[in-house]
Amino acid sequence: MGLFRDKGVVYKPAENVNLGPDSDESYLKANVKAPRMAGFLAKIFVWFLESRIFGALLLYILKKNNLIHKLVSNAVVEESPVFVPLHPFEELNEKEVKHINSDLSPSEQVQQAIGCLPLPSKKIVNGLKPSFCRWTIMDYSKAYTSGEITPYKVAERLVAAIRRLKESTLRYERGEPISCGAIIIGKTNMHELGAGTSGINPHYGATRNPYDPGRITGGSSGGSAAVVAAGLCPVALGVDGGGSVRMPAALCGVVGFKPTFGRVPHSGVLPLNWTVGMVGVLAGTIEDAFLVYAAINGPVPSHETSAIPPPKVYFPILQATNSVPNITLARSREWFNDCSDDIRTCCSQALYKLYEKYGWKTVDVTIPDIEAMRLAHYLTIGSECTAALSSYLENLDIAESGWDVRVALSVYGAFSGEEYIKAQKLRNRQMKVHRNIFTKADVIVTPTVGVTAYPILNDALQTGELDYINGAALVRFQIAGNFLGLPAVTVPVGYDKKGLPIGLQFIGRPWSEPTLIHIAYAMQSLCIPECRKPQAFYDLLKKD
Repeated sequence: MGLFRDKGVVYKPAENVNLGPDSDESYLKANVKAPRMAGFLAKIFVWFLESRIFGALLLYILKKNNLIHKLVSNAVVEESPVFVPLHPFEELNEKEVKHINSDLSPSEQVQQAIGCLPLPSKKIVNGLKPSFCRWTIMDYSKAYTSGEITPYKVAERLVAAIRRLKESTLRYERGEPISCGAIIIGKTNMHELGAGTSGINPHYGATRNPYDPGRITGGSSGGSAAVVAAGLCPVALGVDGGGSVRMPAALCGVVGFKPTFGRVPHSGVLPLNWTVGMVGVLAGTIEDAFLVYAAINGPVPSHETSAIPPPKVYFPILQATNSVPNITLARSREWFNDCSDDIRTCCSQALYKLYEKYGWKTVDVTIPDIEAMRLAHYLTIGSECTAALSSYLENLDIAESGWDVRVALSVYGAFSGEEYIKAQKLRNRQMKVHRNIFTKADVIVTPTVGVTAYPILNDALQTGELDYINGAALVRFQIAGNFLGLPAVTVPVGYDKKGLPIGLQFIGRPWSEPTLIHIAYAMQSLCIPECRKPQAFYDLLKKD
């Protein structure tokens, strides 16, 4: 293929890039050239892709047409590669926070976090009683400890067959809850291997959106988003390797929170994507996301990282009236507007609400080479997935995998070591760029996804689907959080004309979880009065 080698982009060194609104850096929209395929057509495509005669040529064409060669493989990048996006800890002098001792147990950390929550408001927000609100962790805890309802009764309402949870009822009656008081009710459906964005799983069925069961939840942690949105539990965990927590959270109208890379221990939990994946939280409210974050954050085992001092832990002190002044939000205007009209309008209105209520200002910045970062991340997560699965796949009948996943694995396996190194050079460059942006603002603000939940088509139910145009729109705003190891949170801020949820995302500087939680809490307080009840919702704490 050397005769047809594409000329690669020559990137400026990060320090020479103008990040102001007057920058000459152009915004490149996702150049996805791959038609939607499902059913029989997807099977034919997989046959060609896996064939020894046509496979290599087809993969070359796919990479060329989607600009991987131009923007990553053959690019000239001055920066050296960075393989793990672990940021040295620095004191950020955040406001309204409490330092937490590093030797506390998870349950002790949760108690500290509870002390940071505002006093109960009896569901009154900004003088208004929301027409709909989900039960929170504290609602469940108070109901259990007061005897108003038991965990067993809730479990009966959830799944009548899970009678073993009666043990949890007895523990609460004795005042001896375990595991920070959490009750694990089960595992949820997800996109196979986390290798897709729709949540359609041909083995276990498509995960369906509680706001419209005929539409997707997003992936890969779509099941976690769905059970929270439907009221089956107040919180759920997910793994965010490419927006897999924040994306479904936004599509299902709940909070999705991904901490800084290295903030949550994950040894042995993320075998597929070591340097981009993070355990994240999906919750009905930011307060609940905060409580679970308090339970799971902790020092990373020394063998997982380079020898750097462990980061200090600070918890935000939340108040009914937000007390964090002078927040500056950075917005890359062309990137921010690269979404549907409904999303753009709703998210812009949310920013205005923050300005009108708190005086927080938005400054325009330029974030260069966003599409190149998306492709470099795709190359990275694909390469890591291939390496992790190599021995397993040798003993696997490929026919056991879904057709869409077989395409993903074929593309992942087409990346070379040279391309992986080039992607890590782009990672270093973008880390420097974002470090400079955070000298101008506290957070970067974007829509969470570029489109709202789209319909589940029948032809995808048995094979999965290849829909890379919608997939690129769903991950458009997610990548910096994973590729660069930055903390990020999505908050529901409204609905499109079809009544489908819309999320607004805040991306923070490393280790700035308290500021992110403060901002998300402020945004939530302005939007909760307009929260709508999903079509599918289960009130597990209702009185008989």
